[in-house]
Amino acid sequence: MLSVHGRKPAAVVVEPIAKAFLKLGLTPNVVTVVGTIVTIAISVILIPTGHLFFAAVLSGLFAAFDMLDGTMARLSGKATAFGATLDASCDRITDGALFSAIAWWLIYSADSSRITVIACFVTLVCSQVISYIKARGEASGFKMVGGLIERPERLILALGGIGLEGLGVPHAIEVALWILAVGSVFTVCQRMVIAARQEQQ
Repeated sequence: MLSVHGRKPAAVVVEPIAKAFLKLGLTPNVVTVVGTIVTIAISVILIPTGHLFFAAVLSGLFAAFDMLDGTMARLSGKATAFGATLDASCDRITDGALFSAIAWWLIYSADSSRITVIACFVTLVCSQVISYIKARGEASGFKMVGGLIERPERLILALGGIGLEGLGVPHAIEVALWILAVGSVFTVCQRMVIAARQEQQ
């Protein structure tokens, strides 16, 4: 939902930064790769070691790179099919790293219940499937717009959960993961219905 409605408000902050990066000679693809590497490092180093609040804050800051590269490509007129493919692929990798790191912390540090770990794995799998359905549907000529849990919602809930957990709010990550798990399963079904309805038209 936020991916559809949240870009215009964010553009007020993102566009000046994108212009500054372009003046420095950076390319959208370089920003994509650097943002991905740093975001993965934050997830796999800070979350398993229990630095949850700092992981949430830093991951949230670097998540902005996901909008920066696309804005840079648009402003420079250098948007390419490869750039879009690189960006989408890096998003999948960073999502996988984030939820894998959370699962690691749940299992080895928090001694969480199996059902909470299952919710994390459900979210991890569905996060990949949701994006795949959109990509495959668009490749088939469908218009795949919207969904209950898209990447912005997924990041806000996950990072909000670990951030609050890091501040001592009990069960914050469990609540966030269960909302994500249920919402993500719903979104998988929702997008399949969107594709099926267009097939019948």
